Amino acid sequence: MSAPMPPPQKQKQAADAHAAVERLGGDLASLLGTDWQERRLGVAVSGGPDSMALLWLAASLLPGQVRAATVDHGLRPGSDDEARMVASFCEREHIPHATLRPPQPIGGSLQAAARAERYRLLEQWRQANDLDHIVTAHHADDQLETMVMRLNRASGVGGLAAIRARNGAVLRPLLHWRRRDLTAITLENDLPFVDDPSNSDRRFDRARLRHALQSQSVIDPEAAARSARWLAEADDAIGWAARRLIAGWPDAADIGVIRDEAYPAEIFRRIVALRLRANDPRLALRGAALGGVIEAMHAGRRAMVGALLIDAVADPDVPIWRISRAPQRKDVKKG
Repeated sequence: MSAPMPPPQKQKQAADAHAAVERLGGDLASLLGTDWQERRLGVAVSGGPDSMALLWLAASLLPGQVRAATVDHGLRPGSDDEARMVASFCEREHIPHATLRPPQPIGGSLQAAARAERYRLLEQWRQANDLDHIVTAHHADDQLETMVMRLNRASGVGGLAAIRARNGAVLRPLLHWRRRDLTAITLENDLPFVDDPSNSDRRFDRARLRHALQSQSVIDPEAAARSARWLAEADDAIGWAARRLIAGWPDAADIGVIRDEAYPAEIFRRIVALRLRANDPRLALRGAALGGVIEAMHAGRRAMVGALLIDAVADPDVPIWRISRAPQRKDVKKG
């Protein structure tokens, strides 16, 4: 049995907890505006120290307005025990909790497929419970890991913006918090938590990178998080400018045009991506794939993207390309 905490230490712990809760309130206010206290939040809780700290902070800040959900993919032994641990804590704290499980086993690229399914289940749960937002515990250390991974993939402005603080109904208010601060909140307030073994599994790129970044002191995760926020703002600004430039461009039912009035390269990339997506919403070209299409266009070659063709149109003043539907292939029946 632990010794009783001395009054001064207890007072400091209470003051630290109050400051942390107030800090979360400020972060939510910056994301949501003046009516943030009226929002109903669904917290995604894996059972790790980061998400347990977020749940405790959110429930302390907005009592009665917070629900919790744990996604159990069933991908490793013990994941159901972790979900039960979160459920038990929520029952004790009178926080409504749900464990969400995929209807079918996860397939394909494991981490990417699990992530997509996790957000699909959380969004389904959010709508069913009339919640305003899903809140996740991504923090500055996660942001730095993502930025470095994107650097290794030669990402542009949008990719280096990394984890967005707000993406539709998903909020990430902790992007300027450190992992160590969230762990301290978990320990100081005697919150239960589990360590996900996949976080240290060197078979995964992120786990290897996390280990490397933990042993360095050159890159400041909080500074990187600020850079990511500014990159996100720059990405939004470039997208806004590109949409304004093409707002009056004509479209027929199956034909669109792309004009290049000596636009800066990044603006032209956005215009091409927007025009292709307008003709086929399923297209989301990025990186080298988009670069290859633009290279073919400037070289005067016909480009085929999905079910679309891009052909140069003769014009003495401004380079113009026409987007049209590729003709359907006729089935050749074997005799």
